Amino acid sequence: MSEAGMESVSTFNSELPYNDLPLLPPAGDIETRSLLKACITARTALAELKQATALLPNPTVLINTIPILEAQASSEIENIVTTTDELFRYAEDQDKAQKPATKEALRYRSALYEGFQSLRQRPLCTDTAVVVCSRIKAVQMQIRRVPGTALANDQIQQVIYTPPVGETLLRDKLANWERFIHENTDVDPLIRMAVAHYQFEAIHPFTDGNGRTGRVLNLLMLIEQGLLDLPVLYLSRYIIRHRSDYYRLLLDVTRHGHWAEWIHYMLAAVAETAAWTTAKIQAIRGLETQARDYIRDHAPKAYSRELVEVIFNQPYCRIQNVVDMAEVTRQTAARHLKELTNIGVLQEQRLGKEKLFLHPAFLRLLSNDDNQLPAYHIPARSVEQNA
Repeated sequence: MSEAGMESVSTFNSELPYNDLPLLPPAGDIETRSLLKACITARTALAELKQATALLPNPTVLINTIPILEAQASSEIENIVTTTDELFRYAEDQDKAQKPATKEALRYRSALYEGFQSLRQRPLCTDTAVVVCSRIKAVQMQIRRVPGTALANDQIQQVIYTPPVGETLLRDKLANWERFIHENTDVDPLIRMAVAHYQFEAIHPFTDGNGRTGRVLNLLMLIEQGLLDLPVLYLSRYIIRHRSDYYRLLLDVTRHGHWAEWIHYMLAAVAETAAWTTAKIQAIRGLETQARDYIRDHAPKAYSRELVEVIFNQPYCRIQNVVDMAEVTRQTAARHLKELTNIGVLQEQRLGKEKLFLHPAFLRLLSNDDNQLPAYHIPARSVEQNA
């Protein structure tokens, strides 16, 4: 059978609950030569990312930053839009965030962390999905028990998909989804991830939050399968850039059984974003080296390895962060941060009554696609004061 011809045997009507959603594994060949070739490319990129992560002396920088970028993009896919600056500013205290979109995106990051931690207690399962979705939505989510959920294209005002209904049926399909993830080990794990992601989206087990939950589960599956050590793949970056294809290909699997195109899409997403994240890690390491040298030259009394780690843990830091990391007094921590402000490494800002210190070069590196290292320089006002 040709790749384009993996036809679904079920009858599909977009306005009726798709209770006949086929169980996994899919009918037809989902490991064609071209798909396995794409798997090799994606797995190579993931291996390079895993190695780059392992070589980082301070992996906290990735745990604190890449999931926020992932949270921003995954939320934007659902039209929940916020800025990178806003997310990092409120990362340590999301209750202070004023915008609902910022709070919701930060909850996605929390859900990713919680799901990651849960893998130590239990394998990826329906309960994992419930925990993740509940964290994203900030309420206890349940498997859908009543009908009424339907997905519509707002532009054409038309229902494009109605998921299965009935809690028992949904739990049966989720049990099959779990078995496919854990028992079909003869299928490449990246192909399993792509297939499992479609199936979770098609089951649509919750009244809301399914897309974001499914994208968290993608990363958790890669970690569970040993392809990643940390949740640092910026997978939603690819999806937000190819959002129309994402939804079109999901629907093509439902309507026509076109699995190959969907799997190719997800493999390309993994390969491209793994390479992007690896390059970003290398750029962060380069900027950190540049910052160490600059601080040693321009503020030698303030320099310490711990201080540099603090300003690279995330773009915003507080005096207390330096106190905790460098084990110095609050007065010393404040003085060192002031010195870094004077030489242009940091900028002092206010968040209510609290004093924050922004690392603009680091934020710019994280926010931009290019990996050009911003240069540090002493602000003109500091030069004038010292003249």
